[in-house]
Amino acid sequence: MIEQIPAVSEAAAASARRPRVGEGVVGAIARDICSEIYPEGTFLPRENDLCERYGVSRTVIREAIKALESLRLVRSRSKVGTVVCPKTEWNILDPRVLDWIGPEIFESDLLSCILEARRAIEPAAADMAAARASMQDIAELERAWRDMRDSEGEGDLEAFTEADARFHVCLLKASGNRVFLQMAGIIEAALRFSLHASNEAVERHDEAIDIHFELVEALRLRDRAAAADCSRRMLDIAQRDLTAAVERRKG
Repeated sequence: MIEQIPAVSEAAAASARRPRVGEGVVGAIARDICSEIYPEGTFLPRENDLCERYGVSRTVIREAIKALESLRLVRSRSKVGTVVCPKTEWNILDPRVLDWIGPEIFESDLLSCILEARRAIEPAAADMAAARASMQDIAELERAWRDMRDSEGEGDLEAFTEADARFHVCLLKASGNRVFLQMAGIIEAALRFSLHASNEAVERHDEAIDIHFELVEALRLRDRAAAADCSRRMLDIAQRDLTAAVERRKG
């Protein structure tokens, strides 16, 4: 039997997060779902209660629920209510969902799942890229590597992660595989989250920068084995740094 969340207790009302200017009620409800104020498998409060809690009209609430349904966070049942979907059904590759999950991402296995997916894809993409990448593809990878190197010298973690993510997206595109090409756009947001988590766990990224350059050189030399090996070594570093990031959060 699905539990019905009580309307809003006095304590809950006192701590309820009103939508901030510019954030929108969709994000406010979503964050409450992700932080388990509304746990999976339970019904959201009634429409009128949601209007009171978030300080908006019924029309706004209805539009917000539609948006959350499109991301599979909730499911509306006619004449019954709106139930929070299991986390396994959420569209976790959508950048908005990742943003709403926020720090809770470290409490789940999501970052490990992203890394597992990268291990299954990126070495194969590097191997293919060594055989198929155009000179423009290699130039774009080298440009991303240079941006990584320069932002590291400036101590700009955000710029470093941006360049790092761009490098890996370019690698998937350079593989010449049409499925990988589409996957690049799908996993880009998750990739950025994963890279940021691992990048912020260490003070210096010289080892990663060196291996990224080795991969560029392997593609230039059309050395498929070396390219795949560089990719696997990158992922080993990411695993090490991601583990450090999770441990730091726990500590």
